[in-house]
Amino acid sequence: MAKALRTPADPTSVIGYLRVSTSEQADSGLSLNAQRTAIVNHCAQKGWVLVEMVEDAGYSAKNLSRPGMARALDLLATGAAGALVVAKLDRATRSVIDAANLLAQGQREGWALVALDLGLDPTSPAGELVATIMAAVAQWERRAIGARTSDALAAKKAAGVILGRPAVLPEFVTARIMDSHAHGASLSGIARDLNEAQVPTAHGGQRWYASTVRAVIQRIATPEKA
Repeated sequence: MAKALRTPADPTSVIGYLRVSTSEQADSGLSLNAQRTAIVNHCAQKGWVLVEMVEDAGYSAKNLSRPGMARALDLLATGAAGALVVAKLDRATRSVIDAANLLAQGQREGWALVALDLGLDPTSPAGELVATIMAAVAQWERRAIGARTSDALAAKKAAGVILGRPAVLPEFVTARIMDSHAHGASLSGIARDLNEAQVPTAHGGQRWYASTVRAVIQRIATPEKA
């Protein structure tokens, strides 16, 4: 039986999220102050209550493994607010897949991701359309990545390259894990993605953990010598 969605939190109570990478510190258009002002003004216009403003200063957006983002997601998961608001979507993530995962996580936990630059607000008809398109693009990207990685592994096998001990996992799952890892995804992030896609583990289990993902990566990275 599918797990029931949690009762949505108050949609007018929101968490603001700010981020700049080291190279962007001096860029006034992407500064923390500019983002903060945009979020505060939008909340005032909407009549939203800004519960907390969380920031990650000096962190890239290659994945979601950031202390500020973790803090924001923890607050949202407990129902402290009903939305995560960012001035620009790339402040939260530059990955379409990560953005789609955030949207899906919010749907499960009862909160919305609001990106002011895109008009992304799943609680509105236009925002719902944008969210649907992003989810479709993310699904296509996952499949394309898996296909490219599978082709690369097949080419290596054809060339006689030993890729490691015989895998119990289907090749496309291994390819998906290795490609996500190569693109900077965290172990917990990869596990979350596999769990959301309901991909079984090597032994038929229903739950992935950072440790099981690490084991797969280590097996591929340290092949047995012939």
